[in-house]
Amino acid sequence: MYTPETLLETMIQQLHEDYAEALVDPWFTNAEPLAIQDGLFVIKAASELFRDTLTLRYTDNASEILTFLLGAPTRPLYVFGPEADVWRLQSTSSVYGGYTFERFIVGNSNKFAHAAALAVAKQPARLYNPLFIYGGSGLGKTHLLFAIAGYIRREHPGFKIVYIKSEDFMNELVEALQIGFSEFRQKYRQADLLLVDDIQFLSGKVQMQEEFFNTFETLYQAGKQIVLTSDRPPKEIATLNARLQTRFESGLLADIQSPDLETRMAMVKAKAAQMEIELPQKVVAYVAENITNNVRELEGAIKKIAALHKIMDRSIDMDLAQEAIKDIFKERPGLHPTSDLILQEVSSFYNVPADQITGKGRTQDVVMARQVAAHLMRQLTGMSLPEIGKVLNMHHTSVMYSIDKLTQSMMENETLKDTVADLMKNIQSK
Repeated sequence: MYTPETLLETMIQQLHEDYAEALVDPWFTNAEPLAIQDGLFVIKAASELFRDTLTLRYTDNASEILTFLLGAPTRPLYVFGPEADVWRLQSTSSVYGGYTFERFIVGNSNKFAHAAALAVAKQPARLYNPLFIYGGSGLGKTHLLFAIAGYIRREHPGFKIVYIKSEDFMNELVEALQIGFSEFRQKYRQADLLLVDDIQFLSGKVQMQEEFFNTFETLYQAGKQIVLTSDRPPKEIATLNARLQTRFESGLLADIQSPDLETRMAMVKAKAAQMEIELPQKVVAYVAENITNNVRELEGAIKKIAALHKIMDRSIDMDLAQEAIKDIFKERPGLHPTSDLILQEVSSFYNVPADQITGKGRTQDVVMARQVAAHLMRQLTGMSLPEIGKVLNMHHTSVMYSIDKLTQSMMENETLKDTVADLMKNIQSK
């Protein structure tokens, strides 16, 4: 019995029999299995280019593999963008890929956000509207969004549910500026439930904020439920329209922190059970003690262990666990990137002395290095904005502006985005 996750892992491994790993794995980077349904295995690709390439190169061979594994004719369907969102939200079963309240492991770090999300799902637009969930990357914010959507879809089949990432909202807005706003506004302003992921990307985009404010007001006044996620609370979103900040804060703010050890161990065990493998307690503890900040990385570790166990027919022990997740976390328990390490690596990468990064220089290379350092400290250390400002000799509002500026640049420049991601991986592997 395959879940979407295990089926994707197995399919990729089998594709290695026909193609070199270097030709397969990069195209499945960040691929997300969405559904096994009606002879289709639906996979969300990382971009339109990835979707088109996967469709062209890896449809026929994957169809043979899937048909063999499932014992029935099955072919892959690679999707991206709104089509992927439709697949997520149109079904109450496998499309969610495990994004339910039942599969959300509750601990001290997230129990308030979980309780708030469940309350909204049970009584949409009657308790907390809007619900604003914030926290770091990979901690379960999107899981709660889809859990709300799935619950409401079951209880209110007639509800019109719209899920969108703020980046995609911006892209649709740009298109509407060219072809007209009728279809754009009809899509959003007739929703019964609006779910917006990564709302912090509204920062600095005046027209986008204005259009979203009008959409927000229309839905709120009509008694429709709005749920938003962000990596920070409203007051820390730079250049956010004061009216929007007030609206966001008028509902309920619920934060998600990094899970404690007990919660991480429960997550490891739950994910292993979903993957139909049994982990020795020392392996559970080893993974939970070393991956501390990101739930997504915990899940990735268990997937890798399960794949090595099932495909290579190896016993699950400490050697296998260490081999499986060596690229995900460091071998030295408890060691995490420090601000000094990040500053050192950024300095070396950009060939800019550390004292210039922490100084007042405004040349292009120094400013870029400073922005990247601030971004990585925020992502990898859990430091607050004032703490980062102390290291970089910046006011916390300047730190926030630098991070938002780099985030916007990465959205517009794929090469820069990949460069920062590679640098992050290098730091994590130290």
